[in-house]
Amino acid sequence: MMNITLQLSFRIALVWAGGFLIAVAVQALLPDQAGFNIAGRQSVLFIPFSRMGFWTCVIAALIVTGLVVGRAMLADIGWNSFR
Repeated sequence: MMNITLQLSFRIALVWAGGFLIAVAVQALLPDQAGFNIAGRQSVLFIPFSRMGFWTCVIAALIVTGLVVGRAMLADIGWNSFR
């Protein structure tokens, strides 16, 4: 059981490290002036592409972490169709 826990923790650490590296690279490569505007009733909201790329990578890391943890929990309760 400890072997599976260590493997799970390394997978999660690799996903988070990769997600943050990609997010930082995206934010560094894309200019802050490139983006799109969302028009509201009182003002216009400018969202740069660099911020969207950063948060997309962070959310992807969260989703993968949730899926890996969920799969491990299902395997712990006896659902073996994942192996």
